Amino acid sequence: MLHCDRYGQGPELVLVHGWGMHGGLLRGFAEQLGEHFHVTVVDLPGHGNSPWRQATSLGDWAQQVLDCVPQPAYWIGWSLGGLVALAAAQSDPQRVRSLMLMASTPKFVAAQDWPSAVDAGVFEQFAAHLEADTDKTLARFLALQVRSAEHSSELLRQLREDLKTRPPAVADALCAGLKLLQESDLRDQLPESRVPLFGLFGERDTLVPASLATLFDDKCCTVLAGAGHAPFLSHPDACIEMARQWFVPGEEAG
Repeated sequence: MLHCDRYGQGPELVLVHGWGMHGGLLRGFAEQLGEHFHVTVVDLPGHGNSPWRQATSLGDWAQQVLDCVPQPAYWIGWSLGGLVALAAAQSDPQRVRSLMLMASTPKFVAAQDWPSAVDAGVFEQFAAHLEADTDKTLARFLALQVRSAEHSSELLRQLREDLKTRPPAVADALCAGLKLLQESDLRDQLPESRVPLFGLFGERDTLVPASLATLFDDKCCTVLAGAGHAPFLSHPDACIEMARQWFVPGEEAG
């Protein structure tokens, strides 16, 4: 069973972190969300305090999360966590009331018909470097998350400190997660989704371009000025306000 932390009271909300990270990085954000929701923060397989059982497919990861979280619930998926959440919504839509993709995308790697993404070479370099020096690769990934964002040095320092609060992700989990980022393509799910989808993007995000906002209706998407790939850290109040507006419109959460 995956490790979960729980905060607050109110409607059920599931929060899923990104590649190489863990739920501890989301603690401050989850505590603030806990003023309006009952928040369950999951450590993905082999990350933080969660065990690793050699489950390498996106569907496997999504099912492990579904097995340990309340139902039904609102979901927020950050970065890789957005892919996992999309897969969960696809496999069991009755469990996911609605989903916010926070600095996330149905396809992380650019293609001829998908320019709003990262060049495949970036992830290929990560894969090559990961085998040679895991710590250095994760450090580089942390730096990419805040590059060009407002107060980037302060944000990077906080990410580094928070990452140390739990055990590092195991090597096999890192490799499997990176492969999911490289190979997953859930674009078809967006127009066919039975679950309401919302997008929250950072204007200065170098990993998930803000141009992805064009995939959403204006009422279902927000681009945060000055934010990078970790908007929950740089703009927590705005992220929480959007969650309240999108998930529980017209009623008071909590």
